[in-house]
Amino acid sequence: MDVSLPAAPPACGTGKAGSSTLTFNQTRGERRSGNAVATPFEIDGPLLIGVRRFGDARGFFSETYSRRDFAAIGVEAEFVQDNHSLSAPVGTVRGLHFQVPPYAQAKLVRVLRGAVLDVAVDLRHGSPTFGHHITAELSAANGLQLYVPVGFAHGFCTLLPDTEVAYKVSEVYAPDCDRGLAWDDPALGIEWPVAREAAVLSDKDRRQPRLADLPPLF
Repeated sequence: MDVSLPAAPPACGTGKAGSSTLTFNQTRGERRSGNAVATPFEIDGPLLIGVRRFGDARGFFSETYSRRDFAAIGVEAEFVQDNHSLSAPVGTVRGLHFQVPPYAQAKLVRVLRGAVLDVAVDLRHGSPTFGHHITAELSAANGLQLYVPVGFAHGFCTLLPDTEVAYKVSEVYAPDCDRGLAWDDPALGIEWPVAREAAVLSDKDRRQPRLADLPPLF
């Protein structure tokens, strides 16, 4: 059995403060190479990526990353580190996080177990979509990945217990360049699947600044 994942599932979109979530942009077309397919969002840069799963009675095999194929579909970053997180409670929010130059990070995010609503916010000053965001539901079941380029804040909310997330980054962790953005900033207009008072966060993420308080960074 050869399973090809859909390039544009319904659980993804683009949004901004004061507007409803837009549908996934089908008009810009898919990019395919080898076993990977990427579909852009209406915000330039991020990509939703599916890879083929080859299944049989045992389960499946999947090539989750190929530098050659991913470069061909628009993943320009060269990754230097892999990270892995476990979030036990449903409604755990991690983010919104980013690093500034000279250690700004691109990320390639996927779920090993469970499911998340994954979010990226455009922080590129001068971008026509500055302050806008994209969302995608990533899960172990759908195998989808989100590519988040440099210049975006990234975070997620867990939809299932004991969710494990793996992500590649293009720069090492640099504490002096580590920054954050308030996940619940009303100016972002993100429709999170958890109420503010019910979200499980670190103390650090509860104290992140709002978009209006950030200086130009990218």
